[in-house]
Amino acid sequence: MSLTFCIGGSRSGKSARAEALARGLGTEVVYVATCRTAGLDEEMAERIRRHREGRPVSWNTVEDRFDLEELAAEFAGGVILLDCLTLWLAHWLEIAGGIEPVLRRLETGLMAFRHHRVTAIVVSNEVGCGLVPMGAEARVYRDLVGWANQAVARQADRVEWLVAGIPVEIKGPARSPQD
Repeated sequence: MSLTFCIGGSRSGKSARAEALARGLGTEVVYVATCRTAGLDEEMAERIRRHREGRPVSWNTVEDRFDLEELAAEFAGGVILLDCLTLWLAHWLEIAGGIEPVLRRLETGLMAFRHHRVTAIVVSNEVGCGLVPMGAEARVYRDLVGWANQAVARQADRVEWLVAGIPVEIKGPARSPQD
């Protein structure tokens, strides 16, 4: 089991990098797409269509499923690519209504990945480099994403920051967290 975390800004190349890492494992991949498919506008539906077409046909795509414990048990010993954490967090924040229950759910899901020996690749947006949002809800969400990203990075064996399509290793075999 291993956990790789690909983080970066919008259109930084993080999804493409995560997919390349998954392809390089040479085994079946379960692609967990976290964007809810109901009620999408035309542009978002087109994005999803392009993402679907770009994935290898051998990959098992899972949509509209958000329980990481359940997914870890179902695909035990396999490879799960979760794209992306920020949409997963938005889903649970809407349901839970607060940060703490969502972070607990994430921690439990990450523990389930380890317990079921899942090789996981998690994609997330870095949202903390911009301005502080004016709206309270947006600040809560931004804070949640920041804390969740830290939680995943702490447990990850490897963390890559994607900048303009270039992966920069910030945690992994070549670097310690203190570097």
